[in-house]
Amino acid sequence: MNLSMAVTYDLVRDVSRELYARALMKIPQDTHRALAEAERRETDDKSRRVLRFLQASARKSEAEGRHACSDAGFPTFFVKIGTRLTLDLDLRRAFVDGFAAMVETIDPPILKFITNPLTQERSYAGKDMPNLTFDVLDGADYLEITCSPKALGSGRWAALEVFSYPTLEQIEAYVIDCVMRAGSQHCPPVIIGVGIGGSFDNAAKIAKRATLREIGTAHPEPMVAEMEARLLEAVNATGFGPMGQGGDTTALAVHVDYSAGHGFVPVAVCFNCWINRRTTARIHNDGTVIHVE
Repeated sequence: MNLSMAVTYDLVRDVSRELYARALMKIPQDTHRALAEAERRETDDKSRRVLRFLQASARKSEAEGRHACSDAGFPTFFVKIGTRLTLDLDLRRAFVDGFAAMVETIDPPILKFITNPLTQERSYAGKDMPNLTFDVLDGADYLEITCSPKALGSGRWAALEVFSYPTLEQIEAYVIDCVMRAGSQHCPPVIIGVGIGGSFDNAAKIAKRATLREIGTAHPEPMVAEMEARLLEAVNATGFGPMGQGGDTTALAVHVDYSAGHGFVPVAVCFNCWINRRTTARIHNDGTVIHVE
């Protein structure tokens, strides 16, 4: 007999609220490390100063409880549901109410960034908000929630194109084309996610998930890892640099993943700005909450 308690509405609401607030005021530890390493490698004096400024700004925002960026974006959550988990709640409602509670309580307050695409009306709520992406974790007894607020700077430059039987060279050329079109308008140094294959919507989801991977890790398949290394070198050779000031550091990482599919191959490219906002927690069956980042 399973004596574990169910993961409740109150838990999911409170954890999602906290994750969003934390994501606005801190950057992940791997991003801190990557920025410090970029500063050590950077050959341009002006760009080194920019990288030092970004690191100091991140530390100050976290220490003083201030937002790392004035654009709070809109609520985007990646939710993984363990197959051994007991759920007894209206799951979407918990996220909706969690975001509403965050809006009411966060200090400093955030602006109205949720926008109706048809009327341009701005609010704190809207259709299909928060934006939730679900997946399943076989054998797990927890609910994993990752919050990654998506703002204008990085979100504006995401792109997708469908190819027919493309070569690796064609795929990589498309990624670089997206980078060139974005220039420095997505607040570099960025993390770039590339999703290849599957269906139209699946490629975009793969690209979004790829941006969440820890900086400094490589794809487990050598061919894909080599593609990541080539793309990172090419992106940093563009010379846009930190905040468009030139230099060697336009991207901190390029993360590629793929799915088998058909002869038509969608390729999606998306960006996380230098803050690389993402916070993750796991809610276990017994009510224990563990913050992964």
